[in-house]
Amino acid sequence: MRLVTYRKGASKPRVGAVAGDAVLDLAALAADLARERGAVRHGRGGFPKTMLELIAGGADALAAAREAAEHGARVVERRGLDGLAEAKLGVALARARLEAPIPRPARNVFCLGRNYKEHAAERGAEAPPHPVYFTKVPESVLAPGGKVVHHAVTKELDYEVELAVVIGRAGRDIAQAAALGHVFGYTVINDVTARDLQKRHGQWFKGKTLDTFCPMGPVLVTADEIPDPQALAITLRVNGETRQASHTSKMIFPVAECIAVLSQGFTILPGDVIATGTPEGVGAALGKFLKIGDRLEAEVEKIGVLANRVAAP
Repeated sequence: MRLVTYRKGASKPRVGAVAGDAVLDLAALAADLARERGAVRHGRGGFPKTMLELIAGGADALAAAREAAEHGARVVERRGLDGLAEAKLGVALARARLEAPIPRPARNVFCLGRNYKEHAAERGAEAPPHPVYFTKVPESVLAPGGKVVHHAVTKELDYEVELAVVIGRAGRDIAQAAALGHVFGYTVINDVTARDLQKRHGQWFKGKTLDTFCPMGPVLVTADEIPDPQALAITLRVNGETRQASHTSKMIFPVAECIAVLSQGFTILPGDVIATGTPEGVGAALGKFLKIGDRLEAEVEKIGVLANRVAAP
């Protein structure tokens, strides 16, 4: 499934699934399906109200979401997009306002630094012998289409397209061979970075976690649709110009190893997000920092394009 958190107009955020040109309201569809079967379920019933609740609900919640999505597909087939909207069971994708799939992660977003050899080299560094982790605060998460603020504190604003992993099952000291079994799904993150703040403060946290510096989305693709996360093209464009073009097979530490090492002596939880590093082609290496008005398109194969613009403070 291609899951989203979305709004229609001024409505509260809803959990949906993208199916063609439609966004299916999974809670409403679950309730509608229950009514068809003669069960009494008022409103949105006991269906998870947020993406974090859906992820934490485990296999049962995911099965209920799949069943609701299948019901929604049948509604669209019988009644079309207008019928879906009239029944308040979903909305046309063009009329939905997408939020980040997890608008506010429960914990910090865990990130990998220098996880592509060519990127490490272009920044004048050796490939690390072990995964290098840092975090971005939940408040830095930005929706697809949201504005990346060019804060006055930086003159060297940069981009980094990354495959992001969303954990679905808790664990500690996870074996690498079992690590992918803990994955709920995958999305795209643009690890926006103030390079001058990195240099000024001598670490990565401050320069990477300013407000709006973690665009995420546009969808959360469940793990069954991406059985091999090391088989994906990864690209970033600025104003239509391709700046980064690589492949997740080039990661120094593959997704399974990133999860296994992070979990050593540390419990990872459902809803945790791990951004797995960026390939070569960043603005700092090219001498092309971002400017107000620039359009960013971060793309990962099988997930989609995360588009944002740079805006003044």
